[in-house]
Amino acid sequence: MSQVTVGPDGAPSTLGDVSKDVTRDPAKDPAGDWPGVRLHVVTGKGGTGKSTVAAALALALASRGQQVLLCEVEGRQGIAQLFDVPPLPYEERRIASGDDRDGEGGEVYALAIEPEAALLEYLSMYYRLGRAGKALDRFGVIDFATTIAPGVRDVLLTGKVYEAVHRNKRGKNQREYDAVVLDAPPTGRIAQFLNVNSELAGLAKVGPIRGQADSIMKLLRSDLTRVHLVTVLEDMPVQETADGIGELTADGLPVGGVVVNLVRNRELDATARGLALEDRLPRDQIEADLVKAGVDVTPDLVTGLLREAREHAERRELEDEQRARIAALDVPTYELARQPDGIDLGALYELAADLLDQGMA
Repeated sequence: MSQVTVGPDGAPSTLGDVSKDVTRDPAKDPAGDWPGVRLHVVTGKGGTGKSTVAAALALALASRGQQVLLCEVEGRQGIAQLFDVPPLPYEERRIASGDDRDGEGGEVYALAIEPEAALLEYLSMYYRLGRAGKALDRFGVIDFATTIAPGVRDVLLTGKVYEAVHRNKRGKNQREYDAVVLDAPPTGRIAQFLNVNSELAGLAKVGPIRGQADSIMKLLRSDLTRVHLVTVLEDMPVQETADGIGELTADGLPVGGVVVNLVRNRELDATARGLALEDRLPRDQIEADLVKAGVDVTPDLVTGLLREAREHAERRELEDEQRARIAALDVPTYELARQPDGIDLGALYELAADLLDQGMA
């Protein structure tokens, strides 16, 4: 078993000796399509709602009785906004409980991982700088180092996630998680972000940070990890998803599922959609139905409804084309409906329930 060091505030250290696998209780593994997976990395093109999906997945896992850590690494405080809590510091905080489906609901903790704080932790651990490290931070050295060496920055960010996955309860005040969900960078950068060994090739060939990078890659390429991609039914996000799967596969990183987010309701059945596309919907019948419903019917109203029906049918045609492209990727696929009133905590629980019903958690 590996040992984890605890900082003065009781928070776990990023860079202890965490290079050995930790044996877990199989009974705690979540049901669904990904048994045994401990690290769920969620990525997607900007605007597809990847942070929302990551939050919903964390709630879904907690609803299976899991203790879940939801992490973000982009400095946007997206988790705090989604859960309507104060901005997250560099420490783990409980933000929600899972919907108690099986009589033993779990909890969701959150952590905003900042490279500067992770580097200070690293300097304290390996070089025992302590207050000297904080002095470097005041002079801007920390920000300079993480800016000029993005490979090191990514090792620090993923290193904290690695520690949470492999944590054990030997350390004081340690919280063990059954699953970690990482709200990761967008699809266009995900392979580079996760392939930390490649990024460090010209920077650190030996030493503790290289050793940590090797350990991180062992986790990221193992059966404990899956990278899930979020898309919407539009050409560019679907293409970026396909490209992302290709890059991840080429780098030996395990692909999970594709989550199709923001799916619109299907208002027309196949027959009505065909008629709408051909401008053959029965105008007289529509007028009669509107009158029967007590609507004050005008020609402009009916014309507008027929135009909206055609536009909806055309959009459905395009969306079905994208669904076919996604199906050709040959990975598990899940769909989440567009929330008409936006995303709040109630909507997150609804999305989590949908992921549970579809078997993602």
